[in-house]
Amino acid sequence: MITSERMAAVDRNAAAVGVPRKQLMESSGNAVARAVRETADAGATVAVVAGRGNNGGDAFVAARFLSDYDVTVHLLGRPETIGTAISRENWDALQQAELPTAVVKDSESLDLGDPDVVVDAVLGTGVSGAPREPEATAIEAVNDADATVVAVDVPSGMDADTGETPGVAVDADRVVTFHDVKPALADRGDVTVADIGIPEAAELFVGPGDLLQLDRDPQAHKGDFGRVLVVGGGPYTGAPALSAQAALRAGADLAYLAVPDTIAETVQGYSENLIVDSYVGTRLLPEHVDEVLDRAAEVDVVVLGPGLGDSGDTLAAVRQFLAAYDGKAVVDADALQVVPDVDTDADLVCTPHQGELRKMGGPGAADRGEAAESASGDSGAVSSEDDWRERADAVEAFAADLGHAVLVKGAYDVVSDGETTRVNRTGNPGMTVGGTGDVLAGATAALFSTLDAVPAASVGAYANGDAGDRVVDEQGYGLLATDLLDALPAALWGDGDE
Repeated sequence: MITSERMAAVDRNAAAVGVPRKQLMESSGNAVARAVRETADAGATVAVVAGRGNNGGDAFVAARFLSDYDVTVHLLGRPETIGTAISRENWDALQQAELPTAVVKDSESLDLGDPDVVVDAVLGTGVSGAPREPEATAIEAVNDADATVVAVDVPSGMDADTGETPGVAVDADRVVTFHDVKPALADRGDVTVADIGIPEAAELFVGPGDLLQLDRDPQAHKGDFGRVLVVGGGPYTGAPALSAQAALRAGADLAYLAVPDTIAETVQGYSENLIVDSYVGTRLLPEHVDEVLDRAAEVDVVVLGPGLGDSGDTLAAVRQFLAAYDGKAVVDADALQVVPDVDTDADLVCTPHQGELRKMGGPGAADRGEAAESASGDSGAVSSEDDWRERADAVEAFAADLGHAVLVKGAYDVVSDGETTRVNRTGNPGMTVGGTGDVLAGATAALFSTLDAVPAASVGAYANGDAGDRVVDEQGYGLLATDLLDALPAALWGDGDE
């Protein structure tokens, strides 16, 4: 089963792995045509009622495959308003083939005649809310026709995820949906799921389609996209500052740091955009936990670990914090080793490299041995095309046992919560430089403010690696972690939609 949002992402990811939407549309239209042939004999009259999105484009393709039927395509709206290039191409193909078409400029001009079959391609899976005109009248006309109705992907007017019909909706006799069943169709017996050639890679590998989750409401206000608190520093000052700056670059509205007062001035000096709120001491201790918990209650996500060090009393403070905390947190660096031993109600994303994963009790290094640093940031094992599947299975099993989401950094990053597993392939050997893992932790925290754990970690890994790729493409190796900060916004939002 697949939601409409995830289906849009998979569509776009398919193009990124070499299967363009145009090819998928051709396969979708062919599947609809097969359903029509199974419904009525050659020579039957078929009315195709098509909207101006890709759903309509699927129907334009179907009409080309029904040359032995009496087909008329009714386009709801002017051809120049067809929403995508591939749908316009398929509309133009109908004109070049001189197949019968009708342009419905207003709802009153729609006349379906007396068809044997109606193909409903009015609205697609990405549409919600009550249908407007001329779509509403077109849906009523489809329902009034004395014909067998074949719906494309989902009956128009029905929410593909909830099954709700806030307005008029098509009463379909048969539904041809693509790739996987949509939630609203799960209990229907008249659904055909058509394999349209989307490869496994489009679902498994994180890709540009996953960035579609980052759309922002133009009416948003400060704080809507997250307040992040980085709890770190003591032995180190750069790590927490990098994480906090990365959170801002990845879209968080505010970034706070809880650091020892002995380093607060240094950390503040990295950027005027950071809000530094120190506690007394040289490192995190159990006596500071209540104070830090109070601050954590005021934010959306905590980053726990960058630059904290591994002294026994600091790790004891980390245990105490996690045992009492019930919000969202990204756990990184030395703080990771205590996670398996803590009973916590927190929703965690753990971001270990291979060495840290072993300290957590996870699977060991890959058979090819360990590298000093991994492509995605910090030390870890080298993954190859031969071992990444085995590694992904091992990480999935570990995440299921741990009970938290895990982002294991490597040449192929693996993200899993024990049920859903994604693999990221962005990044390069230039990212072996220190600090790139701190950037990843902060970016993931910003995304975790508005997304669930696995999507946040997946997009965080993809964007961090892509930022590194952009830097290396521009200047070659020798990048700095701070270079990733400048490249993150373009990695997340710079390419736009397909």
